[in-house]
Amino acid sequence: MTNPEPLLPRQPVPPLHIDLASGGAFDPASEKPEQFTLLVFYRGLHCPICKTQLRELESKLEEFEKRGVAVVAISSDTRERALQTREAWGLTRLRIGYGLDLAVARRWGLFISSGRGMTSAGVEEPARFSEPALYLIRPDSTLYFGSVQTMPFARPHFSDILAAIDYVLKNNYPARGEATDV
Repeated sequence: MTNPEPLLPRQPVPPLHIDLASGGAFDPASEKPEQFTLLVFYRGLHCPICKTQLRELESKLEEFEKRGVAVVAISSDTRERALQTREAWGLTRLRIGYGLDLAVARRWGLFISSGRGMTSAGVEEPARFSEPALYLIRPDSTLYFGSVQTMPFARPHFSDILAAIDYVLKNNYPARGEATDV
């Protein structure tokens, strides 16, 4: 596996096709939101911080929808673990994608960790899994915003993301971090 390369704002994101636990599939190129698609890459069923994060996200789905933002959460978990995540975490409306190939995760700039056994949630970590990231993608499949982490801790709060989206839309604020000539 190669080292992760950061995605660049204003540039097309890599291809992605992910099955959804609720049925069907997700492909950012097929999404047609009014403003953005929010991709939330999470560690998986074994992660208690992911549980808190995705429950918060589910509670704010209407706020994202009001702003024209489509939302999906994705992990490298199996279908069975994704279904268990939906049920055990009470995620009835959030689209949960599963089966993220780790080579694809690398193309999306994600960090990969090795499993270390049982977690504090009482769930076995997979042998390998991707670490968290958030991406806002424009309808033309270019990156607007990205936050990639090496650890499960200190993730952006969705209330902050919503406030940022409000500012961006009100002020037509451009994607930043686009400079490549350094």
